[in-house]
Amino acid sequence: MKKIIISFILLSYSLSAQYTDINIVKEVKVKNKGVVVSAHPLASEAGAKMLKMGGNAYDAVVATQYALAVVYPQAGNIGGGGFLVGVKNNGEKFTLDYRETAPKNASKNMYLNKNGKANTDLSQNGRLAVGIPGSVAGFFATLKHCNLPMEKLIQPAVDLAEKGFAITEQEAKLLNSHKEYFQKYNKTSNAFVKNEVWKSGDILMQKELAETLKLIQKSGLKGFYEGKTAELLVSEMKKEKGIITLEDLKNYKVAERKALEFDYKGNNVISMPLPSSGGILLAQMLKMSGYENLENYQQNSTQAVQIMVEAERRAFADRAEYMGDPDFIQDKTAYLISDDYLKNRWKSFSFSEATPSSEVGKVINLTKESTETTHISVIDKDGNAAAVTTTLNGLYGSKVVVSGAGFFLNNEMDDFSIKPGVPNMFGAVGGEANAIQPNKRMLSSMTPTIVLKKGKPFMIVGTPGGTTIPTSVYQSIVNVIDFKLNTNMTVNSPKFHHQWLPETVSFEKNFPETTIKDLEKLGYKAERVNQLGRTEMILIDDNGNIHAVADGRGDDSVAIE
Repeated sequence: MKKIIISFILLSYSLSAQYTDINIVKEVKVKNKGVVVSAHPLASEAGAKMLKMGGNAYDAVVATQYALAVVYPQAGNIGGGGFLVGVKNNGEKFTLDYRETAPKNASKNMYLNKNGKANTDLSQNGRLAVGIPGSVAGFFATLKHCNLPMEKLIQPAVDLAEKGFAITEQEAKLLNSHKEYFQKYNKTSNAFVKNEVWKSGDILMQKELAETLKLIQKSGLKGFYEGKTAELLVSEMKKEKGIITLEDLKNYKVAERKALEFDYKGNNVISMPLPSSGGILLAQMLKMSGYENLENYQQNSTQAVQIMVEAERRAFADRAEYMGDPDFIQDKTAYLISDDYLKNRWKSFSFSEATPSSEVGKVINLTKESTETTHISVIDKDGNAAAVTTTLNGLYGSKVVVSGAGFFLNNEMDDFSIKPGVPNMFGAVGGEANAIQPNKRMLSSMTPTIVLKKGKPFMIVGTPGGTTIPTSVYQSIVNVIDFKLNTNMTVNSPKFHHQWLPETVSFEKNFPETTIKDLEKLGYKAERVNQLGRTEMILIDDNGNIHAVADGRGDDSVAIE
């Protein structure tokens, strides 16, 4: 077992109750134990603690999500939303959709000026960018699958917020780089801004957030969606152009949806249906690349990457045209993942040259910006599995902290098509299917996925990264099933990404240069990027041995029961 330990030395005895010893565990191999993998060691440990107390995988995910809202504020949240995919040891499969929804006063053209031009600053920053948060409702919807009461599941998060914890170097850098935004969009003081520069080992205490969590602990759902917290959130809206009302909060509902299932080379893939595009994209990409017998090529070879890029290109073109909230559009999932449709879609593929994006959709000039989400993979000793991806959308969401309540609000309204053809912050283009409507859920790329072999969990996987999420999960599955890589190699080997528009293929900086140059000769446009996602993966072999790996690209960590 590989262990990386970061220790922070206390300067004062009075700080002894704070969380200052951070154990980052990148990889474990165990059997007959529960395992939690998440973006932060303290959050993973919170989930593992629930397993030790008699909780199951779903107890662990709830506790981990609450803890991430404290220790990973850039993406962990109670002010955002997410998706859960679960497979129980009795074979039951379920999903929970606690994606944010548009407020009742939202409208199709709310981000357009008088000349009809889209103002993406309003959809990405500040109070008008906020969708109705779904996370807390999602945690309570998970409870019926849990063993422990909510009061216990939330306690680690309460302790972390109240007592404080030592931040890592990466966290310090993020807080420092976003200080100007926190000050611009918040006129009152909050825990994330201080006069001095944040540095590794500094203690982040969040007293207001602790009180908010205690209200949820005491009053349940009403402790967030009604009463003091709801009033503080709506008061925050009124400071600027926000439109969320008390009625919006009270009426929010989680959607329980049928999991999207499909076969890939004898394995049963369980993923998220609409309003996540992730499951459909994953099915399309795996099936199309399967037509070329991908297992006959080497991982990250020119031929393998070309096949996969072209599958990604065609799938993302369909995302823009067909996908949105299934409660508001005609759901064409069955058609889009059918072999009849996909074989016809694949006819234009050629090894001799890149397929121009104009041949699979209408080309529009695009912009591209940064990404941030977070993923949790869990399995317990009894074989119950959970994959959860949750988000505020951009880093720290809208940058707005609810004054008096201490948590960041999302900027998920940007995930709608704010105007057909105008890209969101991740460069994704949308059309009428994803247009803004009151109470509608915005299209997502999150792809929490569980792969079954002979009816039992074989792989639990997911990642952050905006539109790069489905392609990273796609590569993770292919790396294991087709290229026979182990868990560590699968998670940490360099990745690539294409999304139809822009035409460019993104490669991580350590990707093989020979492959990139060969692809450029075939007409592909390449760009080098520092990082694509942070994959959390658990693999279980036929003998029940568990191999869990947390991505080396961040402070991600594994914890065991």
